[in-house]
Amino acid sequence: MPAALPRSTPRALATRRRIQEVALRLIEERGFDATTVADVAAAAGVSHMTFFRHFPTKEDVVLDDPYDPMLAQAVAAQPAGLPPLERVRRGLLGTVAAVDSDDFDRESRQRLRLAAQTPALRARIWENMARTQRTVVDVLVERGVGANTAEAAVGACLGAVTSALLHWGHDGPGGPSLADALTDALEVLRP
Repeated sequence: MPAALPRSTPRALATRRRIQEVALRLIEERGFDATTVADVAAAAGVSHMTFFRHFPTKEDVVLDDPYDPMLAQAVAAQPAGLPPLERVRRGLLGTVAAVDSDDFDRESRQRLRLAAQTPALRARIWENMARTQRTVVDVLVERGVGANTAEAAVGACLGAVTSALLHWGHDGPGGPSLADALTDALEVLRP
């Protein structure tokens, strides 16, 4: 889940976005370890305290994942009569469709590339994935799915998504959109 915004005003959202864009650019130019929070804050025209109000750590500015709440809502909205795996699969497809855009592809590829090059970020990807899994498992369990079944359903879908993300990020521009790559991976799990 993303860090709580100080306020959800357009100005706060624009500041958060500017900090992240600047951070990604600087980290890509200099490397993760060589880029400090102070560097990012100065280049974004904010104080280091403002940086930390929007992102608790430097890693979060790269790995911020605002999609967990969307995914949880999309899974919760699926018909209870569907098998758990299909609820998760459809929830993921709905979330992907909601955020599909060229800007999303560009930023996602940049973030994946940076994460793949930085050991500390690779480790945090797995932490983020575990948090996402827990969020979605909780939704399924709240709706009457057994914990083991929920874990297996979410794990299978997130495994397909992770594989697609890593291949897509490595392939570089010119291939399918991220939405298409994720859709293809989730198609393998279609009943």
